Parts: sequence; C-alpha cells; structure tokens
Amino acid sequence: MNRGNSGANLPVLRDHNAALVLDLLRSATAGGGAGISRLELAERTGLTPQAVSKIVARLRAEGLATEAGRRASTGGKPRTLLRLVPSARYAIGLHLDRDEMTAVLVDLTGERVAVRTAPFDLGADPAAVLDAVAARVRELLTGVDGRAVLGAGVAVPGPLDHRSGVLRRVTRFPHWDGFPLGDALADRLGLPVTVDKDTNAAALAVLGLRDAPPESRPAEGADAAPSQPADPAGSFAYLHLGTGLGAGLVLDGAVYRGPRTGAGEFGHQVVRLDGPPCGCGKRGCLEALCLAALSRADTVTAARLLGVGAANLVALLDIDRVVLGGRAVLAARETFAVGVAAVLAEQSAHPVPVTVAPADRPTVADGAARLVLAPVFGREALG
Repeated sequence: MNRGNSGANLPVLRDHNAALVLDLLRSATAGGGAGISRLELAERTGLTPQAVSKIVARLRAEGLATEAGRRASTGGKPRTLLRLVPSARYAIGLHLDRDEMTAVLVDLTGERVAVRTAPFDLGADPAAVLDAVAARVRELLTGVDGRAVLGAGVAVPGPLDHRSGVLRRVTRFPHWDGFPLGDALADRLGLPVTVDKDTNAAALAVLGLRDAPPESRPAEGADAAPSQPADPAGSFAYLHLGTGLGAGLVLDGAVYRGPRTGAGEFGHQVVRLDGPPCGCGKRGCLEALCLAALSRADTVTAARLLGVGAANLVALLDIDRVVLGGRAVLAARETFAVGVAAVLAEQSAHPVPVTVAPADRPTVADGAARLVLAPVFGREALG
C-alpha cells in the first residue's frame, strides 16, 4: 500500500486481534443484526475475556463500536450487545476506465454513501489524469471529515504491479508503462492508496468480505483458535468486457494475482493466429476479436467468443462458476449469459453456472474500496 502524508492514523486498526473483533462486529451488524456480546467475541476469537474487553474499550474510544442494548436473559445476567458503527470511517473506491471515471465513498460495511461518475481520458498526460482524480475525490468528500477516511483503492486496466502501485504497458496507452500511480496519487490525495487491476477489484466486489477465508485466530502470544477453512463456493472467474477484456480470478476464496501480480490478462490469449491486430502488439487476441464483434454490433458472436475463453479457464483451473460484467455485457445481459453458458455446456466436463454482475452497482469501484477495507477486518487473505 502506498502511503499519503495524512488521512486516518488509527493504531487500533493495525492490531490483528482488534481486526478479528471488528470483523465479528461487522458480521453481527450486517443486515440489521442485533449485535454480539463480549463473551461471544471471546469464544469466537479464542481471545481471553480480559483481552476482548480491552480491545472493545479501544474500539469504543475510537468511535468504531458502540453498545446496542442487552440480550434477553436466559437465567443469568443479561449480556450487553456491541455493534460496529458503520459511519465511523470511510473508504474511497476509484475505477479509472479508459473513457470514464467512477468514484464511490463507502462506510465500514461497504455500503455506498456517495457515488460520482464522469467522462475521463486515461490516454491523457499523467499530470492531467491526477488532477482529474483529485478533483473528483474532493467533490466526493464534500461535507466529510477527511480524518475519517481510511484511504483510497484505485482500479485501473492492467497489467500492473499491485504491490508497488506501478503501472505496466496498459493496452493502447503505453505512456503509462512504469508510472508509479500509487505513490503519485497518495501524494496528491494525502491518503494511503492501493492500486489493483479493475478485474481483481470487481472480483473482490463479487466475492464480498464475508466470503474471504482469513485464518481467524489471534496473533502470536494469544490463546489460539482453529483456523477457518476456505469457502469452496469462492472459486470463480469474473470476466469483464467493456473497453477491454480481462479476468479476475478467485481461487479457494482468495483473489489470485500471481507471484508478479500479473495474473488475469485473459483478453490477450491468442485464439486465432491470423486474427486482427491487437493493441498489445499481437494478433488474434480474444480481446481484439470480441471488440471487433462489438464494433459490428454483433453481440451474439462476442458472447460466443467470450464463452470460448471462459471454457479455456474452466479447463485450466477447474473453477466452480463464471461471473460476467462490464459495460458491454450489461448492455446485452441475456445475450451474453446465454451465449457463454451455451459454449460452456458444449466444452466443459461439468456444469458451470454463469451469472451476470448486478447492473445497479459500480462493481469495480465498490471492489476498489474493499481493497482499503479488507485489511481493517484482517482480510489480507484476499490476496
């Protein structure tokens, strides 16, 4: 994560055991839940009641947790319930597409507080791009105490280095190759910044924090608790077709980025040796073929081509399901869902469900915000 020179400075959020407690408070608060008691927190984390009481006191002092009444007695002393305070902190999610920028502000539960979408030119000079992003963030944070903002997650087309926040040779925009976007935005915004590929961010949004498989045990030196197994339903590919084509891969419940964080360049698999030239420099890439079909308004062919790529992924990775998203897909949901499912049925050895991401949420921007929220709840296992 790239660090700005201001923003939230909360030592409590850097404590692993506090993160475990916060995560349980979040789960107990979600969907209007009544809350959770200190004793239950101790039982579920494996921490001692005394350790939980100290953590809760710190969380309450930071405004992150609050008491939420008492649970009806079953014979003993009624237990005081605790809840997360969603509005105590916020995260920013930015989706920098080739021609459009979406910015969201979300609370600690990931719910949107504000959203802004505007035309955008990723092909512009980096200084102009940074100016445009900073202006959108200032607009997004109108009336919000900047000290309550944890940071910004930024989702952009790949390839890139997720750890350093440095972009690589973005297709059709080679001038970004080697640009330290994470550090540059952190300096400009005065906030911690995490950069990831747009498809990985979208996969995070689909996966959701509650589906991640962290090891729910205290840090070294505390009472141990058994780890939680990965959710087997968390193996899928998110295929994003918009101004480009890419994939976010979730394997055994965690985003798979690869040792050089370059996994998911799905659109640049060559499927036709004599095919049209692609912006990456090769010929016959799946992205070039899909975009060419879309330029002819031939969504049926684009869907079949996307299905071929999906079938290749299923055969290689044995994934459980395929999720489709991106502007091109959302503009013809039924055509793509049917077309991709038909090819998978023809070519896959086992049934593979195909779904389309919700049309009413900026999926990539929401996932970018989760890049900031995940560590707060001890979710580094997201990748």
